[in-house]
Amino acid sequence: MSSAPTAFVAALRDELAGVLGLLPDERRQVVAGREFWVGHLHGQEVVVTLSGIGKVAAATTAALLTDRFRARRIVFTGVAGGLGPGVRVGDVVLARSLLQHDMDASPLFPRHEVPGYDRSRFETDGHLADALEQACMRMLGTLPQRLDTAAVVAYGLHAPRLHQGLLVSGDRFVATTAESQALQNELPEALAVEMEGAAFAQVCHDFGVPLAVVRTISDRADDDAHVDFPR
Repeated sequence: MSSAPTAFVAALRDELAGVLGLLPDERRQVVAGREFWVGHLHGQEVVVTLSGIGKVAAATTAALLTDRFRARRIVFTGVAGGLGPGVRVGDVVLARSLLQHDMDASPLFPRHEVPGYDRSRFETDGHLADALEQACMRMLGTLPQRLDTAAVVAYGLHAPRLHQGLLVSGDRFVATTAESQALQNELPEALAVEMEGAAFAQVCHDFGVPLAVVRTISDRADDDAHVDFPR
């Protein structure tokens, strides 16, 4: 590639389809069993890929983007389960920091702390997150007018909101009210839960690559998650 691209990543193909549809000249490359689409978005050089599901798959993809494709910044998008009070289906969560909720090397280290890093939270890039904040606010301001009435009613998208703060990741799909409440009690600042973001944050910290993560809430990570997520 002639210059360092911006990378756009999601875990599932449905989450990435909208981005791929905007690329006029993408070229497919396969590395380590993963598909990477290299091209341009609004005149800017980009690389688009699926992370895979879970932290290990995500970390491998993040390392390839930084080392093989020389990504100068990474934007991770997709869906997540809401945890925080008032974080509803259809809302958007913009991560300002990320944490692995299932990291536990205690008693050698405090729960959630990543050994060797002296921290449990990894911050996203402030400038990139600020730019995404503005984009999200513009999008949310016009979303109800761009959806048909039936969709607005069915999904309760009358006034979707943007939330910013802590996003937590772990290697399980949280889909019971008991699990969700346990996470809320343990990590009361957590806005939402997913399975890849914190792994990307740790790798981007290692490589010094700016990262932003923005997720739409698909479910409340509760007993109804198995219905709400695919819907």
